[in-house]
Amino acid sequence: MRIILSFLLLVSGIFAQAQNSRSLLYLSKPLSAESINQVEARTSGGGIEVTGVNPSEARIEVYINGNDRHDSYTKEEAQKILDKDYDFSVTVSANKLSAIAKQKRSFNNDWRNSISISYKIYVPVACGTNLNTSGGGISITNLTGVQHFNTSGGGLDLSKLSGKIIGHTSGGGITVTDSKDDIDLETSGGGIEAKRCSGEIKLNTSGGSIELNDLSGNIHASTSGGNVDAERVTGELITHTSGGNMSVSGMSGSLEASTSGGNIDVAITETGKFVKLSNSGGSVHLEVPKGKGLDLDIHGDRIKTEGLNNFSGSLEKESITGTVNGGGMPVDVHAGSGGVTLAIR
Repeated sequence: MRIILSFLLLVSGIFAQAQNSRSLLYLSKPLSAESINQVEARTSGGGIEVTGVNPSEARIEVYINGNDRHDSYTKEEAQKILDKDYDFSVTVSANKLSAIAKQKRSFNNDWRNSISISYKIYVPVACGTNLNTSGGGISITNLTGVQHFNTSGGGLDLSKLSGKIIGHTSGGGITVTDSKDDIDLETSGGGIEAKRCSGEIKLNTSGGSIELNDLSGNIHASTSGGNVDAERVTGELITHTSGGNMSVSGMSGSLEASTSGGNIDVAITETGKFVKLSNSGGSVHLEVPKGKGLDLDIHGDRIKTEGLNNFSGSLEKESITGTVNGGGMPVDVHAGSGGVTLAIR
């Protein structure tokens, strides 16, 4: 399996290099004298990259790629296609950079001469964005401010962002790392990976798995068809999957987790305001630290306990209701037809 994976990664790398080698640097424009604080970028077929840099390094680069049949163009050939089939402009006004590539209404849809127009944009760190592409990925790095972005067919790769971050993709995965404040990301068809982020975080996918690592704050993460895997989350985590398993380890705080078709495995290291777990038919394994006050309301097909001391209440085969150490944090577990294991360590 590792050999096959390595081979696939090698082929992907070679393919990416080939793509890059066919890219035409159509335009390179310095922006160091413009004091840019806002970027609007739109393209109908390529990717968009925006990176925060020192103001003296600010610039925009425009790349043009052909299709598989006509995979490269000279600058003169690209210019003719742009003039004929696209409204294309790169302008700066009132500290705002606008890069717009839009197909003309009279575009004849001749795929043999179709091109993709991509941007690499380097602007000061304190800069907001409004980005849209109908066919490529979006990458944003090292910015502060308000970031709005949307792609109909590519992935989102986000790192070192702070401020308000709102993004959507209709067909790709999402990776967000080392970012904070207000994060709202959604994909209709890919997985989500979030690492070392903090603040108000909302993540949603309609068809992939979710991986959360080293997050803090108020986190909402949901998927309609994949697994959820969370490690070292601090604060409040509310997560749901309609068809996968859930694994939460190193949780410090409050947790609400539910699945309609898988198992739930949770390890709490520091209690918060509540723990609420539910599924329809899979098993639930919950581990909580000893010495804490708990209010237990647990239901399942068969319940097992480890380290259940100082308990007062009703202890049955299919339900436990009562208090541990005089009561405290509510622990609600509903496993439907699945079994439940409660371990207090």
